[in-house]
Amino acid sequence: MSSSLFRRHIALTQEHGSWVFLFSPLLIGIFSAPGFQAASAWFFLAAVSVFLFRHPLTFTVKIAAGRRRRTDLPAAAFWMAVYGLFAFVGLAGLIALDQSWLALLALPGAPILAWHLWLVFRRAERRQIGLEIIASGVLALAAPGAYWAGLGEYDPVGWWLWVLGWLQSAGSITYAALRLEQRSWKEMPDARVKLLAARRARVYTGFNLAFSASLGLTRQVPELVWIAFGIQWLETLQGTCKPAIRTRPTTIGVRQLIVSTIFTITFVVLWRSG
Repeated sequence: MSSSLFRRHIALTQEHGSWVFLFSPLLIGIFSAPGFQAASAWFFLAAVSVFLFRHPLTFTVKIAAGRRRRTDLPAAAFWMAVYGLFAFVGLAGLIALDQSWLALLALPGAPILAWHLWLVFRRAERRQIGLEIIASGVLALAAPGAYWAGLGEYDPVGWWLWVLGWLQSAGSITYAALRLEQRSWKEMPDARVKLLAARRARVYTGFNLAFSASLGLTRQVPELVWIAFGIQWLETLQGTCKPAIRTRPTTIGVRQLIVSTIFTITFVVLWRSG
């Protein structure tokens, strides 16, 4: 019985990109704060547990829709219970430290999750870029939450971490969609086709670069934070000029992970040095 419960495809999401959209803002919030407090650890536990809870819940909806075997239901229920317990422990830790107000950051995720589950039930969850961008904004709330937990109090600066984290995620999503589209091309197109296909990704990452630079110039955030967004913008230009024709999705995903990791480290270093 125990072996039937410990199934990796039920316990952990196979959407590898979604991990980045949580951990990048979460780590940015933790390391941008002046220190690491007990509340930081409890917030981390609660945030990761809630994130993990979504996958077995989604699996349960697939079972209800007839997309998965009903024999998988005990495993899905088991992992929901495990992640729910850890989320409760994290929340209890925040309550004990008088930081329970941080749990309010999870509220915007409820309607987005409901929307996602509805699409899953209708077998229509694929290629929902708009929903992915909105959902990444919810995950980006981990940045101000972790920042405030480390700070020990509310500070409006945390909202800039949220905005910038969301913008980076949105740029990554549109760029990933571009790379996946390029995979289906039969041959190298001319420059006009490449530019048109990448227009949305270039607009997103170009705006991110310009907006972060303007925030630095007006001293809303550390002046050099724009450099991190410059890395994302340069990657988009590279992907525009060199399409991912017949490139394996795994290769695209690994490169995205590397770029996002470099962005996260660069952002934290520049934020703390500013």
